[in-house]
Amino acid sequence: MARRYDCTNSVDRTQGVAAAVAAAKRGHLVVLPTETVYGLATDAFSVEGVNHMREVQNRTREVPIPVLIGRPTTADGLVLTLGAEGRALVEAFWPGPLTVVARAHPSLRWDIGNSYGTVSVRMPIHPLALEVLRETGPLALTAANRAGLPAPRTIDAAREQLADEVAVYLDAGELESGLASTVVDVTEDVPRMVRAGAFTFDRLREVAPNLVDATSA
Repeated sequence: MARRYDCTNSVDRTQGVAAAVAAAKRGHLVVLPTETVYGLATDAFSVEGVNHMREVQNRTREVPIPVLIGRPTTADGLVLTLGAEGRALVEAFWPGPLTVVARAHPSLRWDIGNSYGTVSVRMPIHPLALEVLRETGPLALTAANRAGLPAPRTIDAAREQLADEVAVYLDAGELESGLASTVVDVTEDVPRMVRAGAFTFDRLREVAPNLVDATSA
């Protein structure tokens, strides 16, 4: 049966984080807060856990699952290179709503979907998510909803959709609505913004002057 922890309470928060870390490391599913919605997560290297996530969401392999990290340096173990401007972007905007798409290390043994050798990496700003990530290492994470249903901003909404498919729910209260993360592709020499979001193109260009806006093509 799923366990729910009220993380606005310090005792429950400590117990909940420990339970979520243990569950994720076993390849079970956990729900935790990100910047704007609750996310469904498991160990990025657990093939069974990631497959279960796909089954719960009715998600095809053609939609790769992003990976969240708790420290910027963790990215160096996941991607071949960020490039000079990609590194400048993550140093300026992580933790925060910036997703970077980079070439993944080919030696990594995971199954995040048909990503064609790439991985989408983000370091969230929510302190509860970071607390979990710093204990688990990289987590495969997507919105805690079933296909076709809205992404939840409350734990109740997440539980209505996912019920006992999830081992641990970390309740941080209702999350504020906001823009999704901006996505920048650094797989080539010139970085490209491929999805607009919380960080504007102009703001990113202050750090990465060669950045191209591919959303207007």
